[in-house]
Amino acid sequence: MSETTTPPSADPVRIGIVSISDRASTGVYEDKGLPALQDWLTRALRNPITFEPRLIPDEQARISATLIELVHAGCSLVLTTGGTGPALRDVTPEATLAVAHKEMPGFGEQMRQISLAFVPTAILSRQVAVIRSQSLIINLPGQPKAIAETLEGLKNADGTQRINGIFAAVPYCIDLIGGPYLETHDEVCKAFRPKSAVRPAR
Repeated sequence: MSETTTPPSADPVRIGIVSISDRASTGVYEDKGLPALQDWLTRALRNPITFEPRLIPDEQARISATLIELVHAGCSLVLTTGGTGPALRDVTPEATLAVAHKEMPGFGEQMRQISLAFVPTAILSRQVAVIRSQSLIINLPGQPKAIAETLEGLKNADGTQRINGIFAAVPYCIDLIGGPYLETHDEVCKAFRPKSAVRPAR
């Protein structure tokens, strides 16, 4: 567990980050998923964050149990990386759907749309997003570069947004399920909320 320090006016948030890899979890190679997730979230969010990191193998029951554990630990957001392709050991989507109370298919659709701008094999990705209790769980790609791209989206040369990243919708989704009010650094990722849902500046 680790914490970031940010201005006290923002709501504190607990975030689960889960890297799923047989080889990284057994030390065959260094895990890059957890550092990539923590770095991006620290740059993107103004909230004080408590991270709950987990590095686990590609085992469906273990993944589902870890997701449930993080929800019970009070994580409003759980992000996973790895295990979303068509290989035999890729079972992260199945494990995620097994713990779902609601599916949120738009997240997976948008992630594939973003990745297709780079590689045609993006159609092989199977990322899903679900809600369990008051937690939003999202499967992300396995590569750090792809993680940032799907979260932030794509920008034009002049800095304007070309394709929206998925994280722009995350804060409002968490509002709707009763979680903390997430505030973003706009230069990294600008959160979108209806005007009626925007909290007055404090």
